Amino acid sequence: MRLFIIPISTRRALIYSRPLRKDVPKQLSWTDKITNKAAETWAKWEEADKGWKKNLVSWGNRVQQRIPYQEWGLKSIPSLNAQRRLDESHGSKKIDVLFPGNAINADKLESILRTMATERQDLHRKRMMWSFIAAPFTAPVALIPVIPNIPFFYLVYRGWSHWRALNGSKHLEFLVKNDLLNPVSFPGLEQLYAKRVSRALENIDRETPASSMVEDVEKSDDRILLRMKDAKKLATILEAPELALEAERAIIQVEEQLKTETPAQEASQKKDH
Repeated sequence: MRLFIIPISTRRALIYSRPLRKDVPKQLSWTDKITNKAAETWAKWEEADKGWKKNLVSWGNRVQQRIPYQEWGLKSIPSLNAQRRLDESHGSKKIDVLFPGNAINADKLESILRTMATERQDLHRKRMMWSFIAAPFTAPVALIPVIPNIPFFYLVYRGWSHWRALNGSKHLEFLVKNDLLNPVSFPGLEQLYAKRVSRALENIDRETPASSMVEDVEKSDDRILLRMKDAKKLATILEAPELALEAERAIIQVEEQLKTETPAQEASQKKDH
């Protein structure tokens, strides 16, 4: 596996794990089989012109867009046991962490990764348990003919999602604690972020050395770095097609958060004065 750290704004970043070729299992696990079957069913429902299937898909897609990008990122990291089944040497050698050295300070990368690994563990654990405990109480809905027990499947899905994210966070924590990460400032990412940082912070030349540029990033307030069109560029640069959707989701969420936070911060500053 290989990890990517993608700054979405000057203060927020997306983590994403891409499996290497040797990580691809010869046989799918039962969870993968179930997930693939669910994806196939969902794809068929998306083709419906109208009715409850069409409405369910529309609602489901909106729900998925609202799931925090941090959760999606952690879900991309396989559990430690799953990775060891794919690669017996995992845990005895370092794995690469690709990031743009002109947007993230390499000296602070370990701290950033530790925070990503630990800050949401309690949340995922609690919500996973709540989802699985609440799911059986939706059983009476199954008595309604034709329409499936949507509340049950939703709660099970959310419980599974939190379980995946929790396992991913524990795996990341293991890698950080055991010094098994090899930071690599990737040239392709540096080229992209040289343009994005100079645009976001203004008056900063894209030819500015990485060490100076990252200092300016750290001194700035929180500003969005990526645009929607950058998501596909990232996927191409890192040869990870699935990353495009994750990056788009993160960009949308961070933009909305910054729009909400800016008026609140301005109001707070006026109040202080």
